[in-house]
Amino acid sequence: MVLLGAWLGLLVVGDVRTPVGPMNTTMTLRPSLTGGTKINVSPLGALELSSHSAPVRLDVNVDQLDPVRAQALVDHPERITGLQDEIASDVQHGTLDLAVRSCVAVVAGATALGLVVYRRPRRALAAGGLALSLLGASGGAAYATWNPDSVLEPRFSGLLSSAPSLVGDARSIVTEFDVYQKELARLVTNVTKLYDVTSTLPAYRPDPSTIRVLHVSDIHLNPASWKIIASLVEQYDINVIVDSGDTMDHGSAAENGFLDPIADLGAPYVWVRGNHDSTTTQRYLERMKNVHVLDDGRAASVAGLRFAGIGDPQYTPDRSNEQKGDPAEELAGARLASALRDQKAAGTPVDVAIAHNPVAARQTDGEVPLVLAGHIHHQEMEVMKYGTRLRIEGSTGGSGLRAVEGKHPDPIEASVLYLDRETRRLQAWDEIRLGGLGLTTAEVSRHLPKENKPGATRSPSPSGSTPAGRSSSGP
Repeated sequence: MVLLGAWLGLLVVGDVRTPVGPMNTTMTLRPSLTGGTKINVSPLGALELSSHSAPVRLDVNVDQLDPVRAQALVDHPERITGLQDEIASDVQHGTLDLAVRSCVAVVAGATALGLVVYRRPRRALAAGGLALSLLGASGGAAYATWNPDSVLEPRFSGLLSSAPSLVGDARSIVTEFDVYQKELARLVTNVTKLYDVTSTLPAYRPDPSTIRVLHVSDIHLNPASWKIIASLVEQYDINVIVDSGDTMDHGSAAENGFLDPIADLGAPYVWVRGNHDSTTTQRYLERMKNVHVLDDGRAASVAGLRFAGIGDPQYTPDRSNEQKGDPAEELAGARLASALRDQKAAGTPVDVAIAHNPVAARQTDGEVPLVLAGHIHHQEMEVMKYGTRLRIEGSTGGSGLRAVEGKHPDPIEASVLYLDRETRRLQAWDEIRLGGLGLTTAEVSRHLPKENKPGATRSPSPSGSTPAGRSSSGP
């Protein structure tokens, strides 16, 4: 009864309308099992921040752009430099007002409902006091778990799924995303830009010091994937596309025409064979211009990066051959690891290794900074025992025809990897997730390696030493 009354009080009077920079906003506290902050920018979409863990969520609705304050920024661009302080002050005042109003709302709601239920003023006041105590405890939990760095990894939806390319380049993530107030200023400034454009979102301004890699995998003959990939190449100014296999479904010669759009995607295409791709598929791609097929540890320099890869040793559609499972994958991965050591000994160390199956990819641990894989149809990222980062891509084809086998369609997934041009190390990555067959949803979330977050210490290079128990001359 107390919780119901407090919730009704928040719904009726528990919001505050306050200006934040050039925006008019409404701030509200809502009961929640997970906490966090949700910022609604109608009609563009929303973004969520894991700002705290408590049974209350902060909702911020951007109601409208104030034309007077926005025009003042346009007329006096020098005010942008002080915008973060202004916004921080606006948020502080708004949050204080919201806290006071929320206390009044939960006490009034719980007391009023208690009076209706119990018809005794003393018990009604006790209900109000209990509601105030619960709100105070929730506020204390939110304060104790407050994470200002959550703004570094927002989750976008709707048209704001383009926001990561608007927030800034990968180098800015490392050097400028160091304090919460500055990030809030950049966020509101970019929302202002979005409102200032009538037909299209602002163009992404690429940083020439950052190499952008679009990682796709497991397309499985989905023709919609090519348009999605082409759009991502243009939107993110992609330097190179990496396909970690299973582009086909059966690997037959009749399917080869499906590959023709690769020539017009607008970026070099690096490919390794998956267990649904045949040698016929591989030979067809090898004849295409701007396609780099990697197999048996073969290496190639593309867009400022050194890649090496190996095709999947198994071919699933061919039922005449016995599938040898993980041992075959481990052997293929060992051959790739040996090739990586040979490249390093020759003075041409590899920056990114590629294998279709994660079992094979794991054999390269300690031999290369980054290895890419697919096969399992969902996204994962981990740093392995000897320092190599393994990135597993989801299905950029939404699992192809398999999308209709389950109760819910599989999502279409891809990633944009940002690598520093000088060190050729991963600086950040955007996970892109689109609704599967028949759905029209879009989400993008930006992530940073732990060593690139503010205040973190740099981890040693995985290629700086040979993993214990391994020979430097062979697999």
